[in-house]
Amino acid sequence: MTITFITGANKGLGRETARRLIECGHTVLVGARNREQGEEAAAALGARYVPIDVTDDASVAAAAANVAGHEGRIDVLINNAGVHGPVGDPGDLTAADALGVLDVNVIGVIRTTTAFLPLLRRSDDPVIVNVSSGMGSLALTHDPDRPESHVVAPLYTASKAALTMLTTQYAKGLEGIRVNAADPGYTATDLNGHSGPQTVTEGTDAIVRLATEAPGAGSGRFVSRHGDIAWS
Repeated sequence: MTITFITGANKGLGRETARRLIECGHTVLVGARNREQGEEAAAALGARYVPIDVTDDASVAAAAANVAGHEGRIDVLINNAGVHGPVGDPGDLTAADALGVLDVNVIGVIRTTTAFLPLLRRSDDPVIVNVSSGMGSLALTHDPDRPESHVVAPLYTASKAALTMLTTQYAKGLEGIRVNAADPGYTATDLNGHSGPQTVTEGTDAIVRLATEAPGAGSGRFVSRHGDIAWS
C-alpha cells in the first residue's frame, strides 16, 4: 500500500489530489494547519488527518513524529501548501510580505522535506512532488499568448521560480528519491478567487501523474497536465 502525505490537503488542489489518490488505492494522510477543516476533509475522504503548519519548525517535527508513530514510513510526499501574496504594483511590497510568501512556498517545503526524509527513506520507491506553477517560468511569463504573462504577482512568481530550482537541486542531491515539480495550470481555486478556467480535477492531473508513476520514472522534471515543461 502506497502511503502519501499531502500538505495543504484540506481544500483545493490538495484535497482533490487526496481524493484521486485514495481512488488509486493510496493510503492518504491529510496535512493541514486548520484542524477543523483538516478533520472534516479527512473524514469525508476516508483519510487520516495530521496537523501541520509548514511555517513552524515544531509543528512540522510533530507531524513527522506523528506519522512515524502511526504509519512508520511514507512513500510519497506532496508539498502542496501555498499562498499567493500581493498582486499588482510591486512598489508597495514590504519585507514582511516577502517573508510571508517565501516562508510557506519555499522554506515550508524545505522544512517539510527535511523532516520527512527519514520516513521517505524507509520506502522502496520514495517520491517527492513539489506543487509549483508555470507562473515561476521565465519563458511562460514572457509569452504573450500565455495567461501567465498577464498577471503581476511578484512574490508568488518569485517563490515558484525558487521552488522549481529547489526541485532540480533535490533531484540531483537526494540519491534514490524521485523529485519532480508539477504545474497545475490556471485552475479555479481559492488562491485565485476561482477565476481559473480549469477544474480542480484538471489541475491535479500532473500531481497525480507524478505521484503514481512506476518505479524508475524520471527525476528532476517539471510537468503539466499536457506533458513536460522545459526548465526556463
